[in-house]
Amino acid sequence: MTSPGPHSLIWTGTYTPDGGGRAEGIGALSARPDGSLEWLGTAVRTDSPSFVAVHPTLPVVYAVAEQRKMVRAFRRTGDFGLEPLGDPQPSGEATCHVAVDPQGRFLTATCWGDGQVLLYELDSDGGITARFPALPSVDPHASQTPGEPRQSRAHASLMLTDGRIMTTDLGHDTLRIWNYVPGSGLVVDHEVALPFGCGPRHLVQHASGNVFVVSEYSVEVFVVRPEAGTFELVFRGPATSGGSQPNDSAAEICLSHEGRHVYVGVRGSNLVSVLEVGADGTELVPVQDSPSGGNWPRHHLVRGRWLHVAHERSDNIATFELDPATGLPGILVHNLEVPSPTALVPAE
Repeated sequence: MTSPGPHSLIWTGTYTPDGGGRAEGIGALSARPDGSLEWLGTAVRTDSPSFVAVHPTLPVVYAVAEQRKMVRAFRRTGDFGLEPLGDPQPSGEATCHVAVDPQGRFLTATCWGDGQVLLYELDSDGGITARFPALPSVDPHASQTPGEPRQSRAHASLMLTDGRIMTTDLGHDTLRIWNYVPGSGLVVDHEVALPFGCGPRHLVQHASGNVFVVSEYSVEVFVVRPEAGTFELVFRGPATSGGSQPNDSAAEICLSHEGRHVYVGVRGSNLVSVLEVGADGTELVPVQDSPSGGNWPRHHLVRGRWLHVAHERSDNIATFELDPATGLPGILVHNLEVPSPTALVPAE
């Protein structure tokens, strides 16, 4: 194995045996100029780090321990190693996502199992110093399920360019927008109710300021636009060009580097859908569905002209070259065996 070069290291979130997976902890990959990936090894042994995030300026990595109801911090050591930084911090049931403030002030965690949204303040070394639970979600669609309250299922958080934070609630079909108050945590700014039963999962912000959201249950995409600081739903459409199957569930959504295309992974049918960004970022038009290169595309990453797709159930990462003009993936250019990958996060 070789040492990773500058800007080439990628961390892999994984499932370990406690989460039904085959990994040992956070994995490390080296990305080569030809698009291929090299497995460097397990950076640190830790339980089911299904999602990881990187401090913006310090050599610190944060990970969930999904089955253990914890969040952990790790410090870089050597070429690609990690070592614990401080003690594990309690989180919520099935903590599935973490994100870091661009200024390095705090970390947010979202919990699929019980709907909790948590903020952890960070010290100057990147260590976790305080924990603040946010207010629980209230289902805006409660009248549609009288006598049968739906479970809140917070799923992901996004640091917005204006300094606010947006989180998805897959169980309540909502987007919640928050402000950070030092010493208090997250304070609700406002909420956006999406259509009943869609299940918003992951999200990404476009250069226009609009946020693109993919829904796990309905396999759709949504665009919310900030109007005088308040986000409103301006677009709803299918996430695929060929339609979805009954057992499909959408996973990740990400942008091409120039912002003209969006890539959505769909588990079940095992495809990556390419959508074109239209109307100044207010609509998403499906262009082509392509085989993802494995089983259960949990997460994917665009780096330059390469699309890397992590497949949780077939233990592989498939790499495709993207056409610079159309944004469409070509043939499979590399396939790497990796145990139970669930997230691909660049180290820098």
